[in-house]
Amino acid sequence: MAKISFYTLGCRLNQSETASIQNSFKAQGYQVVDFNKPSDIVVINTCTVTEGGDADTRRLVNKVNRLNPKARIALVGCQAQVQKEKLASMPNVSWIVGNNRKMDLVSVFQEHPNPTSAAVVAGAMDREPFVQPVAGVDYKLTRANIKIQDGCDFFCSFCEIPYARGRARSRVFEDIMLEAQTLTGAGHKEIILTGINIGTYAHDGKDLLDVVKRMELIEGLERIRISSIEPTTISPGLFDHMGQGKLCRYLHIPLQSGADAILNQMKRKYSSQEFKAFIQEAHYKVPQICIGTDVIVGFPGETDEHFDQSADLIREEPIDYVHVFSYSPRYMAQSRTRDDGISSHIISKRSQILRELSLRKRRMFYESLLGTTQKVLFEEAKGGFWVGLTDNYVKIKVKDKRDLQNQILPVKLEKIEGQCLLGQV
Repeated sequence: MAKISFYTLGCRLNQSETASIQNSFKAQGYQVVDFNKPSDIVVINTCTVTEGGDADTRRLVNKVNRLNPKARIALVGCQAQVQKEKLASMPNVSWIVGNNRKMDLVSVFQEHPNPTSAAVVAGAMDREPFVQPVAGVDYKLTRANIKIQDGCDFFCSFCEIPYARGRARSRVFEDIMLEAQTLTGAGHKEIILTGINIGTYAHDGKDLLDVVKRMELIEGLERIRISSIEPTTISPGLFDHMGQGKLCRYLHIPLQSGADAILNQMKRKYSSQEFKAFIQEAHYKVPQICIGTDVIVGFPGETDEHFDQSADLIREEPIDYVHVFSYSPRYMAQSRTRDDGISSHIISKRSQILRELSLRKRRMFYESLLGTTQKVLFEEAKGGFWVGLTDNYVKIKVKDKRDLQNQILPVKLEKIEGQCLLGQV
């Protein structure tokens, strides 16, 4: 029985796909072991959104070759799709499999069982609706990811995801429900909907809100959470529904820049004013909603004034935290050819300003919740506390002698401690 291990880089979508791939190998008799233990094959699900993702792949390959030198390595996913020639030269890499065949990795191994040099399988992606094997159930986790969509048609100038993932396509509606029922039946009380551009979901006349409404009918499923979603793709009906049923009061909506001049050069599909109006509507319609965002610092041509506009928007609007990304030129992105790049020193300085601002905004959100009672899904016992999440994505810690694993209980929030709130059941 061959031993195989997995490591996932990048987004929740990658996590969901790795779970499905791992389950397909279990079904074929492979023994799945921890990444840090000896194995015959190591599968690394790669990310190429930033330069850091590329570097992580190199670091992991070097780690495997150092600690598990006899293992054969499979690099799959986004970086394998767009940088296959570069990855083929890395030591002990036996397979490079792009997104078009990643989910069928068992068959790829059967087609190329003992390659003497890296077998490269990275063709064009299909645009048809797709089905996907049900992810392997991880009984250690209370929350589970479900992939409902893949690819993107937006072609933002800084991004190569349309080249790495292909054009937008949606998962067959009933196939989503099959996996949701399976995961809920295994005990998962929260499901996170993932994809590259999930707000564009469309299958057989059904959209994202239809997915949510049907999933709410599944007995035992308590929460549905939407992962990162583009601001121009959310229907107003989603706000009206959020907090009324099982849909979590949480949105992560990428801003990327608060300056209209930069948004235009990024080829984003909204103005700063439209973004403000959008999140203000969400904040007004959904009490205690948590709104997070992404910002790219140092896009070519970004001046101090442009950066200040981003910082001002974050400071003044109902945004509760920020994921800050340093701009890095991607191999197939349109912005790579620009010659007005920003120095790493300036990018680092601006990024630090936004990270500090994010910490202040998160604390303000936490302070607004003190004294309130929130329902918490408890996930694990850690450091003498039970730790869990509210539906509006706040980490909660409580002292309690009972076994709270995978229970949703009301907690009165009393005190802020770092990135958590303390409370009592």
